[in-house]
Amino acid sequence: MEDAGETSAEVQTVCSQVDGPRTPNPYLKKLLHFKVYKRRWFILLVLCLLNCSNAAIWLTFAPVADQSAEYLKVSLEEINWLSLVYMVVAIPLSFGTTWMLDTLGLRITLILGAWLNMFGALLRFCGTPPGQQQESFMIRYPLVMFGQTLGALAQPLIIFTPTKLAALWFPEHQRATANMIASMSNPLGILLANIISPVLARTAAEIPVLLLAYAVPACIICFLATVGIRSSAPPTPPSASAESSSSEPFVQGIKLLLKNKAYMVLLLCFGSGIAVFTCFSSLLEQILCVQGYTNDFAGLCGALFILFGIVGAAFLGLYVDKTKKFTEATKINFSFTALACIAFSVVSLMRQQKVAVAVVCSLFGFFGFSIYPVAMELSVECSYPVGEATSAGLIFISGQVQSVLYIIILQALTKRIADSPLSTCGNAVLSWKVPMLVMAGLCTVFSCGFVIFFHTRYRRLEAEEQATYGTKQSNGSTPTEHTPTVETTSSVEK
Repeated sequence: MEDAGETSAEVQTVCSQVDGPRTPNPYLKKLLHFKVYKRRWFILLVLCLLNCSNAAIWLTFAPVADQSAEYLKVSLEEINWLSLVYMVVAIPLSFGTTWMLDTLGLRITLILGAWLNMFGALLRFCGTPPGQQQESFMIRYPLVMFGQTLGALAQPLIIFTPTKLAALWFPEHQRATANMIASMSNPLGILLANIISPVLARTAAEIPVLLLAYAVPACIICFLATVGIRSSAPPTPPSASAESSSSEPFVQGIKLLLKNKAYMVLLLCFGSGIAVFTCFSSLLEQILCVQGYTNDFAGLCGALFILFGIVGAAFLGLYVDKTKKFTEATKINFSFTALACIAFSVVSLMRQQKVAVAVVCSLFGFFGFSIYPVAMELSVECSYPVGEATSAGLIFISGQVQSVLYIIILQALTKRIADSPLSTCGNAVLSWKVPMLVMAGLCTVFSCGFVIFFHTRYRRLEAEEQATYGTKQSNGSTPTEHTPTVETTSSVEK
């Protein structure tokens, strides 16, 4: 630790300026209690790598659906279930995960997630043995599905943690940024899957090489998590809210959330947004191949979708960290996301329009993905003092439930096309016109519902200001409007 004497002297100097040398300000003394530690960046790095690896495992087969179906000797619908299993498994498991994060802590949850992710990746590779024997064909798909299921078990353990990590380890002025970095590592994994899978698996015989490429990083990340994460929380809290994190019992927290009108609007509307993005990521290659677009181009569109989403999230995360305008930022971006979804439903049905398709995918990602980390922070702000994992976890569950429904509905609305000379889909050629219009309609309805019906106070910010400065400020104000502050990062672990 750095020399605390120098910090104390700084506080006493400021205190003397406010209250005189003999009566130090109690709120400034309380600020001295808040410290941050350099190890928070290592834990954030491990979470990012783990989130990225799990997302890549999730969508390994989506960009190369045709090659995967040929190698595993199954239909395209069964290949879609390799992605869909993540949603199905996560729905019942998520309730236990939220309890685990808020009760057992960050360390146990992340390490367990890392081991499940590693075993899932290794099992998928072991499930694709070389050879042309009938026995080999029979065990491939079940073993790959079992590996995917282990990865699906790991997903909620990993994807629920950004808000918890940000709340426990990062100061108030870095929370949204930390949440953004951790949350955007998930779409980064999707980006890598869209790039790596088409490159490494141009033919069906190269599927085992592809699975090995995803298994090696999972093993390295598991080692880093097991050895490097030594505690769930720092020795001293970085903010006032971190002292009372998860103050509400799990069951009581669920009851409070169900009575919170603003949270329920966010739960339904943003859950629908997650479902739309899941459908887009899972079905993009199958949608575009009908109009003659190659797997490589579909992978490029998926990459642009994620890349511009990460850029948008970075700008929006930094913006809301400084302004605290969570609601305004989310409503504006949600509206533009609906417009981009409508545009995609139109241009995806056009042939030889690569530039238009690529631009629309980029805008869809830029406005849509940037909402995710801000909405997760907003879920905590409108539901405090409910635990961060519980409030963020239920939104994720809502997204998973709606994802399953949307994918089943969209696939049911497809129609088989008898003749499509430009198609690159292989034997199964399906029309996605009606499903795309339905997806755009759902996105529009829920974005309008969010803009109209969502209104909330920022409860966590208000509680922090009350605890730290002894007064409750407005949502848009900053602590400097009321009393001098001391930089809470003045004491950092070396």
